[in-house]
Amino acid sequence: MTAFPGARLGRPFVFPFGLEAFTRRVVEWTGGREVAMSVLDSIGNTSLVGLRKVVPEGCGEIWVKLEWENPTGSMKDRMARAVIERAEADGRLRAGGTVVEYTGGSTGASLALVCAAKGYRLRIVTSDAFSAEKLDHMAALGAELTLVPSEGGLTTKKLILDMIEAARALSGEPNTYWTDQLTNLDSVSGYVSLGEEIWEQTNGKVDAFVQSVGTGASSRGVATALKARKANLRVAAVEPAESAVLSGGPPGPHKIEGVGIGFTPPLWEPSLVDEIVPVATAEAKEMARRLAREEGLFAGTSSGANVVAALRVARRLGPGSRVVTLLCDSGLKYLSTDVYQRKRA
Repeated sequence: MTAFPGARLGRPFVFPFGLEAFTRRVVEWTGGREVAMSVLDSIGNTSLVGLRKVVPEGCGEIWVKLEWENPTGSMKDRMARAVIERAEADGRLRAGGTVVEYTGGSTGASLALVCAAKGYRLRIVTSDAFSAEKLDHMAALGAELTLVPSEGGLTTKKLILDMIEAARALSGEPNTYWTDQLTNLDSVSGYVSLGEEIWEQTNGKVDAFVQSVGTGASSRGVATALKARKANLRVAAVEPAESAVLSGGPPGPHKIEGVGIGFTPPLWEPSLVDEIVPVATAEAKEMARRLAREEGLFAGTSSGANVVAALRVARRLGPGSRVVTLLCDSGLKYLSTDVYQRKRA
């Protein structure tokens, strides 16, 4: 028999069949829809929608994955589950252990979700350079925050390196697993399924994939999956124009959170990338605002950068082409920033 917690008089409902049979019955009761048995089972399988008003005539189609449908409102839930579960599987992370990471916020919230669901302590190194919503989200999910001061609220190479060193110091404590997102190949595996989703949702009719580069894991994972299906599919990597190091330029400060770390990330795989598209912070912010006003799609700054770059690619490929990109996270993570903060009298 399988006991399932119920509300009636505080007593459990008891079913005279096993868990698998119970799951089948729940699927039947919900009209054939699968039901997540854990919050972690709700990660992935996000919607793909076409853009309409921001796409000009003479341009290819642009489709976006709504990654805010993941539990924390970010695509990073995918990698967080992958790195924790793989570390559990090979013994790097053991019961009662502590997880440590440096992050601008989305990875931290995603790790906090997974650690809360699995019962691990989480210590996060972050900064005042990132939105207050992101810091509050991590803390709400149980993460313990260590703040590294920034230079005027800007993302710089020095800030990223300072955060890494602070996390390294914390990782030396007993029974601690440092996820170290910039070098952790396990994170790439978390995005391969994202590429498979894109292929299935487009029925294989996709000509290009566009994604901004932070750690490089998401573009690498998706590109690996898509190019295995279609070798001539075009992959465009997006970076801040103010810190266009992948294009051969110098590092510089910018305000596109979560991307453009000021040096080439160790997970970067240039053989999978056909072009690099620099996008200025101002362009990314304005496109994020346009997506909200004109398409009803409320996303963050890197999502705005993705759409700016996707438009450039789609213009070159022309009518009849199909470009897919990601809306990486929700605009709710940026309400306190100048991306969305309304002017007050």
